[in-house]
Amino acid sequence: MERIFNEIVHIMHHDYAGCKDKQGWDRPEYFSEKLRDDNFTAIVNEYLLDFRDKHIYFTDVNAEKNVDQDRGFKVRRYEDKLYVIEAGAEDRLKKGMAFVTLGGLSIMELKDKHDKVLAENKAERENWAPILRLYEYGKLDDGQEIRFRFYQKKEYQPDHSVKKVNEKTLLMTMTDFADPDSIIRMVDENKDLLESMENWIIDVRVNYGGGDASYFNLLPYLMPEEGVELADSNERMFFNSTEANSDRQLAMVKEQMKGIQDEQAKAFVRAWQREWERNRGKGFVEFDFSEFLPDTFVGGKSIPKSIIVMADVFCGSAGDSFVELCKKSSKITVIGRPTAGLNDYANLAIQRWDEGYELWYPTSRLSRIDDGRGMTGTGIEPDIYIPWTPEHLEKDIDLEAAMKLLETQLAT
Repeated sequence: MERIFNEIVHIMHHDYAGCKDKQGWDRPEYFSEKLRDDNFTAIVNEYLLDFRDKHIYFTDVNAEKNVDQDRGFKVRRYEDKLYVIEAGAEDRLKKGMAFVTLGGLSIMELKDKHDKVLAENKAERENWAPILRLYEYGKLDDGQEIRFRFYQKKEYQPDHSVKKVNEKTLLMTMTDFADPDSIIRMVDENKDLLESMENWIIDVRVNYGGGDASYFNLLPYLMPEEGVELADSNERMFFNSTEANSDRQLAMVKEQMKGIQDEQAKAFVRAWQREWERNRGKGFVEFDFSEFLPDTFVGGKSIPKSIIVMADVFCGSAGDSFVELCKKSSKITVIGRPTAGLNDYANLAIQRWDEGYELWYPTSRLSRIDDGRGMTGTGIEPDIYIPWTPEHLEKDIDLEAAMKLLETQLAT
């Protein structure tokens, strides 16, 4: 385990995109002393917290396959309570129930105790899932005590769908951008509907990311007819092109190419491959993808006329990029809550070990970090902020707001 830990430290000091920005933040000697403890994965994850980057993941793949790790429900904090926002395998709970304590500690005591894990500036952005795993029981606000159990994680089912809301409006849902073929299929199968509806509502409140290329075929619909300037002279992305990062990214390219059918998506992956090959070992450099995302976009469609994008903190990575791109379009209004804000450091590489461990870490950094405009902890801000409250559990507040906004736009 010491060998693997030392390799992780080396990666974080040399290959991680934030290695220069965060030099001296970590404490490898302190955590090296703790390696004699049983839970290697927990120690590594605690070490990685010092980098304050939620785009870093370390897992024991074998343990995840064999061990139940899910409490069977999800919560979100509002003031001093944790509200059940989703009740899956845990059938003793219902959406809308609220915990006032976990393990005998009040929610605000827990917030202070686990502040390093939560690490957010608003309650609605906090992720309480890792904290739920630490406690054996909780008390609801009606006095009922629940002894927690572990359940097998529910298998994720992507949703890339379009449905008609009324005669002028459709709702498009995209829960990730991991599979470009799925997005392309969604567009092709609904082409007539997409090109006949004046109003779109796009729901990316839950979007687990993937690749930016997955949504490029939507750009003509998203951008205005008169065109739009996409480039930002103050925004540049630098890739830490170490030899190790190039090797890891190129290995991922081989796997990606096996599963992609669409020719445009394949072309982007080939360009990705080209940039890693030609910049191998050069350190922090810019990549050239101008053939796919030009500085100025022209050729936007007249339909739809108005688009509302609904966002939330559960939208991250390529989801962050999508929302940020949408904000450049004059016919799009973003509503809801700020996104996860993962992309200051992005474009993850994977280091795998034969023992079953995986480290996912960013290889690119945005120049906005240098002048204090980073998105870490704040996300991409919506045009219209709708704070999360328990009322969201009773009805779709965001969708109602989107419909009202479209009605207002039609009336003016």
